Amino acid sequence: MRFLAAVPFFFFLGGLVHAQQFPEAGWEAAPSPLASDFAEPGGKFTTFGSQYPKSFNYQIDNNVFSREIFRLMFETLLDTDPITLEDRPGLAHRWEISEDKKSFTFHLDPKAKWSDGKPITSEDVVWSFEAVKNPNHLTGAIQSVLKRLVKIEAPDASTVVIHAEEVHWKNLQACTAFRILPKHWWKDQDFNKVNYEFPVVSGPYQLGVVVEPHYARLERREDYWRTDAPEMTGLLNFDTIEYRFYPQMDVAFESFKKGEFDSFAVYTSSQWIKETSGDRFDRHWIAKQSIHNYNAIGFQGFAMNMRREPYNDKRVRKALAHLLDRKRMNRTIMFDQYILTSSYWPDIWDEEHPNPNVETTFDVEKARALLHEAGWSVNPATGKLEKDGKAFVIHFLTRDPSTTKFLLIYEEALKDVGIELKIDQKDWAAWARDMDEYNYDITWAAWGASPIKDPEGMWESASADLKAGNNITGFANAEVDALIERTREMFDVADRHEVIREIDQIIFEETPYVLLWHIDYVRLLYWNRYGMPDHVLGKYSDEWSTVDYWWNDAFQADDLKAAMSSGSAMPPPPRDVYFDKVFAPAVAVGPVRVEALR
Repeated sequence: MRFLAAVPFFFFLGGLVHAQQFPEAGWEAAPSPLASDFAEPGGKFTTFGSQYPKSFNYQIDNNVFSREIFRLMFETLLDTDPITLEDRPGLAHRWEISEDKKSFTFHLDPKAKWSDGKPITSEDVVWSFEAVKNPNHLTGAIQSVLKRLVKIEAPDASTVVIHAEEVHWKNLQACTAFRILPKHWWKDQDFNKVNYEFPVVSGPYQLGVVVEPHYARLERREDYWRTDAPEMTGLLNFDTIEYRFYPQMDVAFESFKKGEFDSFAVYTSSQWIKETSGDRFDRHWIAKQSIHNYNAIGFQGFAMNMRREPYNDKRVRKALAHLLDRKRMNRTIMFDQYILTSSYWPDIWDEEHPNPNVETTFDVEKARALLHEAGWSVNPATGKLEKDGKAFVIHFLTRDPSTTKFLLIYEEALKDVGIELKIDQKDWAAWARDMDEYNYDITWAAWGASPIKDPEGMWESASADLKAGNNITGFANAEVDALIERTREMFDVADRHEVIREIDQIIFEETPYVLLWHIDYVRLLYWNRYGMPDHVLGKYSDEWSTVDYWWNDAFQADDLKAAMSSGSAMPPPPRDVYFDKVFAPAVAVGPVRVEALR
């Protein structure tokens, strides 16, 4: 099993009868079990960021890159243990849960301070909470998580109390889902327009040089308030982290091979299979590894805007799914590298719980029948599919030219039944603006996942029209809402996952996405000059955790330089890395929580 389906949510139990304090007696800060004893601070690491985003402000632009850069600049009230996923101190060094489980008290660490030297106070926490809850701010994804938190108080400068309107397993998680911002700087800004300037931070890095649209640098802060804390030992070792931006993945890959940046996670099978040969790869100057860990599996697919006709008709959505020849694409474009997806939580199914969802097959005749049933027919004069005199035209919003080869295959089948496909190519920022307003017919969307599954923000009816939220399809289903409500006081992960399996079957039947494919490991390339732990990445993380655990290894860098100069080979690193084989946990997995927007 690749996820913690059977791990109980011990620290916040339904049977709690007294106010409980955390961390519990005897807890002591200690180095991360994932950090290497050999790690050394210093040096520069350059990696692929993404296309240049519309904002670095993750609170208003919910994309992976902004999440990563924001987490290195701003902190949350609590941190998460990288092995057990239990809460541990962050900006708050102590916290309590009330007897009725609806109030959460956080005591700020007296050492916590901003980069300008001012202390972090309860005023900052209150302001940050109210800012992300403000309906005028484009914080829809976070608002969905915080919706049950109704009040925040500051009894004194170092204490905050957050109140929930009802008991819910996710309330403590919600209290730590937003990043704390410095009130004294942000209060004078237009929140929705703070995109690329963050002069006051609390985290280990601050934003340095930004050259739009090419790169952005983070510089490590020597005055970070936790620099000498035990839990920071061996982590975040680079003085400078530089993120390079490229409009297309193909361009980024070619730049990586030229040595313009240091690491590259491969999401294109042809690159992994056909374009990783030659001296740089054969002589291991560039390392090629498959990382098998517990990184949760998300999903990707063609999201259909169910707010619009004809995508509000399930028969049409199912027909569009049957017109996608995924097996052909996997065979001819992706070298059969992928698993065809038949679930919105692929890793929630296993041998004990086999997936009952029947794989959606390529079936043109079945698609025709569904379209006919939905009232669509071919105009014999034009060959176009029509309903009430209106032709069926799909405007497909995309941000990556590499998707074209897939869409051309899709277009063949669409044309065969009389549907016209128009591709609307935009850059990331323009695509994101359209998505914030749900201004699209169909788009290609990919979603990450957490070890602990939470269907609420993406699949509840209440989020269907929340601007800048995660429910991009506008999915609304009363049966799913009722099942989500059933999980409200389920503090056991395994119990919740049983309900989510029911939810998955309903969503799969409703077909809000034309589901695509997935892999269950990370395909990683990197120039072989860095030190890293044997597990390479974190237990639950993907390529973004390179900056957390790697370090500048002068001897390894010299070896690479000498090998390239002489044309000789370096020792090959393991081709496959299995987390459980190289990491022996000091303790058994215990309390669990997962934070969704950290």
